[in-house]
Amino acid sequence: MTTTHHPLAVLGGGLGGLLLARVLHVHGIPAAVFDLEPGPEARTQGGMLDIHHDSGQPALAAAGLTEGFRAIVHPGGQALRLLGPDATVHLAEPDDGTGGRPEVDRGDLRDLLLGSLPAGTVHWGRKAVAVEPLGGGRHRVEFADGSAVTTDLLVGADGAWSRVRPLLSAARPAYTGVSFVEADLHDAARRHPGAAALVGGGMFMALGDGRGFLGHLESDGSIHVYAALRTGEDWPPAAGPDGSAHPAALRDAALAAFADWADPLRALLADADGELTLRRIHALPVGHRWERVPGVTLLGDAAHLMSPFAGEGANLAMQDGAELALALAARPDDPEAALHAYEQDMFTRAGASAAESAASLELMFGPDPVAGLLEVFTGAR
Repeated sequence: MTTTHHPLAVLGGGLGGLLLARVLHVHGIPAAVFDLEPGPEARTQGGMLDIHHDSGQPALAAAGLTEGFRAIVHPGGQALRLLGPDATVHLAEPDDGTGGRPEVDRGDLRDLLLGSLPAGTVHWGRKAVAVEPLGGGRHRVEFADGSAVTTDLLVGADGAWSRVRPLLSAARPAYTGVSFVEADLHDAARRHPGAAALVGGGMFMALGDGRGFLGHLESDGSIHVYAALRTGEDWPPAAGPDGSAHPAALRDAALAAFADWADPLRALLADADGELTLRRIHALPVGHRWERVPGVTLLGDAAHLMSPFAGEGANLAMQDGAELALALAARPDDPEAALHAYEQDMFTRAGASAAESAASLELMFGPDPVAGLLEVFTGAR
């Protein structure tokens, strides 16, 4: 087995891990990032992200990427439409350009971060299979390809089912009681004009009775939508664990779950292109934290996985990456003090966001979500 040493190793090449590496690079600190994907083009990166003025945007500024970020903003993406199960429109707000959460395509943002790193920073095709402490704050990571690395500082940016988290915490993500059925409608304006008119130019929500549709017009003209419902973890009984084993059964079950909803909303599932995907929403306990362990820390979902209903996940991951890098740069001779300072601040902000996400889940899938959200949106003006 080939083993190499890196002073600072990051497991996970998502937005948080890449932003950490970028801000470290800005401050002259090298980092090695290891990602399980075979390469940067291995899969699509998901839908749109709203980048918040108080978290994601300052993180990108710390990375020196504000200009690049502004160049990939999706015009009109902050528009909002809120509907009920009968397709009645209760709120329709245009994007007037004054909002603090501009939308970008996740893939474009990832490409911006990758392009800002020195060649060779990201090591592709490295799926971690074992992580062990060596003493003195050093760690060893083994990969599925037979290689291994040792490191003086290990950062787990490896998502919900982190291999690094068990070094720090026994907590595991738990099912939130909400499942998504993910669908896409390509070339919406031409091929799905009814859906395009329904969804509009930005964020779209239709909610009621523990169910809903959450969607967005993508920068490529497609509609990305999630049919969401409060249900047991065994739903639908005919589908496999990820919904991919029986796609026809998943579509039928999802349509049945919305049998009493208006036809234009059900068409978001019935007319979707390709197979649907089942995603069960998990979260770590609100306020998840751990005692300081030398030489290792977490960021993003590995540290504070939460439901997506406050829109904080990607923003917090990037903020974590920036704050960790800045803490290390400010204390080059005392990394343990840097890790302690970073973790204490991160625990506070992540705990608040996780509580907000959990409360938003209850609001959106509670008894009268449209009225509750109208109060939130109109009160926020």
